[in-house]
Parts: sequence; structure tokens; C-alpha cells
Amino acid sequence: MLIQILYFFIIVVAIQLLYYLGVFGKFAFAKAQKITPKRIPISVIVCAKNEEENVKKFIPLLAEQDYPDFEIVLIDDASSDNTLEVFEAFEKQYTNIRLVKVVNNEAFWGNKKYALTLGIKAAKKEYLLFTDADCYPTSKNWITAMSSQFTLHKTIVLGYGGYEKIANSFLNKLIRFETVLTAVQYFSWAKLNHPYMGVGRNLAYKKEEFFNVNGFINHIQVRSGDDDLFINEAAHSKNTSVVYAPESFTYSKPKTKYKDWFNQKRRHVATAKHYKKTDQFLLGLFYSSQLLFVILATLLLAFQFQWILVLSLVGTRYLCSWVVIGFSAGKLKEKDIKYWFPIVELVLIFTQINIFITNLFSKPVNWK
Repeated sequence: MLIQILYFFIIVVAIQLLYYLGVFGKFAFAKAQKITPKRIPISVIVCAKNEEENVKKFIPLLAEQDYPDFEIVLIDDASSDNTLEVFEAFEKQYTNIRLVKVVNNEAFWGNKKYALTLGIKAAKKEYLLFTDADCYPTSKNWITAMSSQFTLHKTIVLGYGGYEKIANSFLNKLIRFETVLTAVQYFSWAKLNHPYMGVGRNLAYKKEEFFNVNGFINHIQVRSGDDDLFINEAAHSKNTSVVYAPESFTYSKPKTKYKDWFNQKRRHVATAKHYKKTDQFLLGLFYSSQLLFVILATLLLAFQFQWILVLSLVGTRYLCSWVVIGFSAGKLKEKDIKYWFPIVELVLIFTQINIFITNLFSKPVNWK
């Protein structure tokens, strides 16, 4: 029995090494990215619902971008606080701000995709750059960096949306590790000509890509997924590029309570079940092989069966994954998380199991 488990363990290790070295290494070991400025007209789109305090701080950072031709489309999604009033004040202050007021619609009540659709239609520029109301760019060259990857054929650009660091917080390290791991996956697969998702905190595409797939209509019933489900449907090998130069990053405030972050991840995991079957399989294989690696290694070492071989395989897997995560974290300016590997990985694995089980019995809460 144990010998069969060992053979299975070897297969699992091989799968993990294939992912880390064969797939994720495509991003981890990529050369530093050079930014060549372009003068493409850009519409920056921000959708907000009850984000009064965040938009007060972050909209000026968008308005002060060093870019020759851009507008900002602010979408107030029927906020019950003073978000709309703040937007109206900004509209008077900045000439390049366009305001879209969304009222509750019975057919699309509380649906962010409906609000975004109105904003996209109102945008005057052909190239759209998206971020969230609680996000801010790292530099005045954010638009320049994100738009630099547009070409005649590359009409979708995937960027990195990170989270602020909080000192002496293990939860913060866990959140940022999960964010880096997710980014490594979608950047790597895009580099391998198989884009499957992006994050709405930092995403750009040409307006025609939106209308080519009839907007969000094919997944309008799914409250989340205005970013990843759209990319999963619209992106392909010929039209998608990535940008990971530091000037292109956005950041937002992370959750400070485990329960709040857990519920946020529940929404993300629930959305992934609507991905294309191939993408579901590739993601499922990676995460299941992670779990099986831990379980089988623990079992074999507990029985001290071929322990030298098992320890060698465990060491090889952790060394390779640590190197890949380390190089990737360095590119994304998240170097400190590599020092907490593999502790954060182990916690994340069992958190994901908890999320999966919880989602079987209840539906996660969606857009505000």
C-alpha cells in the first residue's frame, strides 16, 4: 500500500515542479520590462458604491497622472453615502472628469456589471483603463505604463493590483502572498499564450473587445466577475499582453480581519467555477496537487517509508517553488513574503479547503 502511495506522491511532485518551473517560471525568470510611452487616448474608469472616504483620497491621484490625453469616468452605483456628492465636486474641479449616475434598476439591482456597462458606453476614448474605487496608482506614470503594452493586435492588458503592507501582521502577509501567487499564475499563463483572468484593480482593454463579446451579458447573472470572467471570455493568445513594470502597479487597503478576507475569497472562488472548462481543470490540478503534496508527504514521513527519498522530493519541491516565488515577489515588489514561505502557503492551502467546503453549503455575498 505504501509503495503505491509513494508512486502517487512522485507523480504529484512532478506535477508541482511542472507548474512552478514550466509555467510560473515563465514570469519569474522573465527579463525586466521596458516601458515605451505611447500617446493613445485613454478613458480611466472607476466604479464606486459607498466609497466616500476612498474616492476623496484616490481620485486626485488619478486626475494628476502625467499623461497627454485621458479622461476619468466616475460611476456612482446608487451609493447611499456621499460618494455622488464627492464625485460632483471633482467633476467641477477637473475638466477631464465625466460623471455617470446609476440609479437602481429592478432587473439589475446591485449589479456592478450594469453600472460598468453604463460607464463604458459613456467613455469617449477607445482604450479603457480600469481600477477600483479603493485603489491608487504607485506613480504619476501609471497610465503611461499600462497603455505602453497596447499595439495594433494587443488590445487587452493585464496589470498587477497589490495590497498595502501592514507591519507585524501575519494576515497581511497571507493576503499579499495569495495576491502574488494569483498574479504569477495569470501573468505566466498569459505569457504562454493562454490568458484566463485579470483583476479589476488594474486592467485595460480596447472598447471593441467589450462589444465583441456582448459585454457582460453571458455572465450577467453572476454578480462578481466583471474582471476575471470578462477576460476569461474575451482574451486569447493574439490579443493579450501583460505589464509588470513597477510604474504600472496599483495598491489598495487590505482586509484587517480574517473573516472579511475569507468572505472576499469566497466570492472569488465561487466565480472561478464559471471559467472555461480547460481553465478550471488547470487551476484545479494545481491546487489539488498542492494539497495532495502536503497530505502524502505527511503520511509517508509519519510511517518513515523511504524517508530519505521522500525528504529529497519534499526538499526539491520546496526549493524550486521558493526560488520561483522569490523571483516573482521581487518583480512585484513583495520581497518580504518569500521569507514566510512555506508557512503562508500551508495556511493558504487549508484556508482554500475551508472556502471550498463553506461554499458548498452557502452562497457568498456579492457586490455591496
